[in-house]
Amino acid sequence: MRLDSRTAQRWHALTAAVVVAALVLQLVLIVIGNPVLAESEPPGLAMRLYRFFAYFTIQSNLLVAVAAVGLALDPARDGATWRVLRLAGIVGIAITAVVHFFLLRPLLDLAGWDYAADKLLHMVVPALALLGWFAFGPRPRTSSRVVWLALLFPLVWAAWTLVFGALDGWYPYPFLDPDEKGWGAVLVAVVGITAMFLAIFGAAAWWDRRPLSRASE
Repeated sequence: MRLDSRTAQRWHALTAAVVVAALVLQLVLIVIGNPVLAESEPPGLAMRLYRFFAYFTIQSNLLVAVAAVGLALDPARDGATWRVLRLAGIVGIAITAVVHFFLLRPLLDLAGWDYAADKLLHMVVPALALLGWFAFGPRPRTSSRVVWLALLFPLVWAAWTLVFGALDGWYPYPFLDPDEKGWGAVLVAVVGITAMFLAIFGAAAWWDRRPLSRASE
């Protein structure tokens, strides 16, 4: 069955609605003081807001939200900057799902709205975004230049996280905390996740060359 642009538009609109709802829900939970991961005593509001936006999960979901809104308005959207944003969001949200499932999920003991927000941000949004990209593209939208520019997103995030973590002692994820895990374990985690990023970027570039049916473009 051929896919049409209207189906693509509806899918991207659904993705946009879910990711925005998930981000707003998590933000509300942060504002009212609900702990994140293993925090026992959440800091003041200003620091909680900074930490909210410091999570790779949140930044990846924000990129997905921007791309999904744009695609809901125009399923064939294109542009140099948009291509980088779209690829960074797709790869970032894929990494978010994988890292959460294998490294973070065992650490969590959530219930109620915290559980709902966690599953939306780490499972539902990645599934919607990736399925939408696989099925509807738009593509081709990836070149070697786009890949390298999109790779700056996780690299800058990692550098920022490690530098500012060394200054204030807070790291968004336990596997990046040298005080808890040691620098050796942190470097192993960084190298491993970087390798995963490169593999997923490569796979994304390969898939992007696959043709879409004309009706879905």
